[in-house]
Amino acid sequence: MDRRLVLLFAVACGASVANLYYAQPLLDRIARDLDVSPGAAGLLVTASQIGYALGLITIVPLGDFIARHRLVVPLMATCTLALLGAAAAPDLAWLLAAVLLVGLTAVLAQVLVPLAGAMADDRERGRVVGTVMSGLLIGILVARTFSGLLAAVAGWRTVYVVAAVISAVLGVVLHRAVPRLPVADPTLTYARLVRSLWPLLRDEPVVRRRMVYGAIGMAGFTVVWTSLAFLMAEDYGKGEAETGLLGLAGLMGAIAAQGAGRFADRGWAHRATGGFLLCVVGGWGLLWAGGDSIVALIGGLVLVDLGMQGQHITNQSILYALRPEARSRLTTLYMTGNFAVGAVASATAGVAWSHGGWDAVCTLGGGLALLGCLVWLDEHVRARPPAVRPGPAAGGPDPR
Repeated sequence: MDRRLVLLFAVACGASVANLYYAQPLLDRIARDLDVSPGAAGLLVTASQIGYALGLITIVPLGDFIARHRLVVPLMATCTLALLGAAAAPDLAWLLAAVLLVGLTAVLAQVLVPLAGAMADDRERGRVVGTVMSGLLIGILVARTFSGLLAAVAGWRTVYVVAAVISAVLGVVLHRAVPRLPVADPTLTYARLVRSLWPLLRDEPVVRRRMVYGAIGMAGFTVVWTSLAFLMAEDYGKGEAETGLLGLAGLMGAIAAQGAGRFADRGWAHRATGGFLLCVVGGWGLLWAGGDSIVALIGGLVLVDLGMQGQHITNQSILYALRPEARSRLTTLYMTGNFAVGAVASATAGVAWSHGGWDAVCTLGGGLALLGCLVWLDEHVRARPPAVRPGPAAGGPDPR
């Protein structure tokens, strides 16, 4: 696969998914500006994730039904308008509606990732997906830093105006550059496409396991980043600029994405998943101490982002190799589970902060991390011993 096209996909995915995360370091500022409570402002994260989940259910499966390049321009144009609507929002209800629509259109990233997986051959698929996902993850992390610093200088509304300009420019570039590939399965209808989701979930235990790992990881990830702006404002007396800069601590997550893709290519997916889950557990231990120590807080963010993003890439590499003709539908199942659980987690995090502060947030996140480890241990114990269990094909992913 052409490296320049891989880079473009990485940039586009990063910019698209960044739209979901601009609000996170701004929640305290938005709450004060719109005169709402921190818990109400935290619903912005929930709204974006609900929108994303709806897009995953209704839009992403279309990638197996119509040519994926035909989805790019409508999604980018609608996203641009929604971002401008967020910038002009007079109250929280308007902003919630705009952010919901932004989330719906941000699924462009999940149109491009399976497209990259389809264009790559078997020997490089993990590396290509890892590279594209690295761009996506860097977009998430830079989004927080970018929005925090820009809001400190020019206000939070300017963040959405600039994001709209970026979305419009990328829409034009992608329209010219995205390959015109044939439809994955021209015999499908949309009704058959939707009906086929349940058999995929029912018949593929690998899909169910990877969905559980992904949902638990996204929940913990959402809990920490939804609550961080309130911790920085109330306990450390810092604003959105400092909160945004903490996003740079998560760059280790983008590094993990590259390594995770290679682990999957070499058949080490199960072991890698366990290692990444342990990173998340250790990260929450540091985050708990981070209520009083900024050094521990930064260390915890590094470990949580590294562990969550690493296992996320491992999950996707496994799923894309499982059923090549159904990559968009597998993406729908996996990511819908992630963001549906993430939406619940973001709302729960706001409640935890309101009632118990940072200690309650860390109890919630740490409990989720331990649950992920228990799921992995159960899988490990149930697996047949390696001596009697055939290994993966050379160069192929570990089917667990």
